[in-house]
Amino acid sequence: MRGLIGIRKEDKNICERRVPLIPVHVQELKEKFNIETIVEPFERRAFSDSEYISAGAELNSDLSKAPIIFAVKEIPIRLLQENKTYIFFSHTIKAQEYNMPLLKKLMDLKCTLIDYETMTNDAGKRVVFFGRYAGYAGMIDALNGLGIRLEHLGIKNKFREVKPAFEYTDLNDAKEHIKAIGEKIAAEGLPQAVKPLIFGFAGYGNVSQGAQEIFDLLPYEEIEPEQLAGLTEEENKIFKVVFKEKDMVKHKDGKKFELMDYYNHPENYVADFEKYLDKVDVLVNAIYWDDRYPIFISKKYLRQNKENLRLKIIADITCDIDGAIETTYKSTPSDNPAYVYDPFTDQFKDGYEGRGVVDIAVDNLPAEMPKDSSIGFSTALSPFVPGIVNADMSGNFDYANFPAEIKRAVIVYKGELTPEYAYLKEYLPE
Repeated sequence: MRGLIGIRKEDKNICERRVPLIPVHVQELKEKFNIETIVEPFERRAFSDSEYISAGAELNSDLSKAPIIFAVKEIPIRLLQENKTYIFFSHTIKAQEYNMPLLKKLMDLKCTLIDYETMTNDAGKRVVFFGRYAGYAGMIDALNGLGIRLEHLGIKNKFREVKPAFEYTDLNDAKEHIKAIGEKIAAEGLPQAVKPLIFGFAGYGNVSQGAQEIFDLLPYEEIEPEQLAGLTEEENKIFKVVFKEKDMVKHKDGKKFELMDYYNHPENYVADFEKYLDKVDVLVNAIYWDDRYPIFISKKYLRQNKENLRLKIIADITCDIDGAIETTYKSTPSDNPAYVYDPFTDQFKDGYEGRGVVDIAVDNLPAEMPKDSSIGFSTALSPFVPGIVNADMSGNFDYANFPAEIKRAVIVYKGELTPEYAYLKEYLPE
C-alpha cells in the first residue's frame, strides 16, 4: 500500500533546526514500505533540502496532499487543516493553558493528534524522545555558565574554556573539547576558592544520563548524598552526587519512603531536599515534575540562607516554569540562557552578574545540537511510521489497529478526545 506523509518546517523560533525524520530514514520508508514524503522547504534545517531530494522526497511548500504531517514543535493554529493526522510535541497532556486553544482547534477540524511524549512501551517507558540530548546540551551549558559565573566572582577557572552547546560542530566536538579541559583540571587542580567542587544531579532518567555522560568527561569522584556532610575544604576534587526521589522528599507522617506510594500519592509527601543544598555548587535539575509534587528549591530557602549560599548554578534542564525550582520563573533562549535570582531583594536580573544564584533555564535544549538530536530521534521514530500510515482510520478508535505504542499516544482521534485523555475536556476553551 502506498502511503504519503509530510514533514513541516520548524519555524517556531530562530534556534529551531531539528527534524522528526532524517533523509536516510525518508529513503528507507520509500524503498522498504512504499511511503512517499513531501518536505516543506526550509533553509535553516539541520539537513538540507537537497539531502531530502536525494533521498527521494518531494520538496513542496504545500503539504495539503499529505494526510499525515510530522513536526517537532507545535504547529501554529492558523496552519492546521481539516481531517489531518498530526504528530508533534503538543504540550497539552498537563492541560497547559497556553496550548488548550490548539487542542480545541484540532478537535474542531476533526483532526487526529499523536503526541511523541506519550508514545510508550508496555512497561510505560517512552520510546521516542529528545531527552538525552537535552541532557547533553544542558550539561555543556551548565559548565559554560559555571565558568562565566566564577569569572564574574573573580575566580579564574578552566571551565571558562567551555563553549555554549550550540557553538560546537557536533556532540563529538563538544566531548573532545570538554575531555581536554578535564585533563587540564586533573593536572592543575581546582582554584582554592572552589575546593571541593560539588555537582548534584536531580534525577536518573534519560535527561540525567545525558547530562552525566558529559560531566563524566571530567575528573571526578562519585559519592552518595549522605557523604556530602563529611567533605572538607581540603578536598581538591570534583564530586558528583545523584539525588533520587528518596533523597528529595519525605512522608508527612514520618513513614518509610516508598517510590510507588510517592508516585501515586504525592500529596502525602513534603520536600526534604534543601538539607543538602549547603554542600552543592552546581545543581542539574533533570527530574520529572508536575504540580502534584513538592517544590524542591524554594525562594524562601534561598532568602533564609542568603548570607552563606554555596549554590552557584542551577541548570534547570527540566525547565518547569514556577515548578520544582521556584527561581525558574521564565524560560530562556540559547543566546541569553541565564538570569540571577537575588535573595536579598527577591529580584531577577538577566545574565551571570549579581548576588545570588544563577538559573539557566533554556526550554529547547536539544535544538542546540540539531543534527545529533535529529538522528537519534528519527532512529527511534522511523520504525513506527509504517504503523501510523497503515492504520485503518475508517472506523472508530478501538478498531484503528494502531501499534500499541502509537495508540497510547493518540490524544485526539478524528476530532474527539480518546478515553485516556478525556480529562482534558474540562480545560478546553469555550
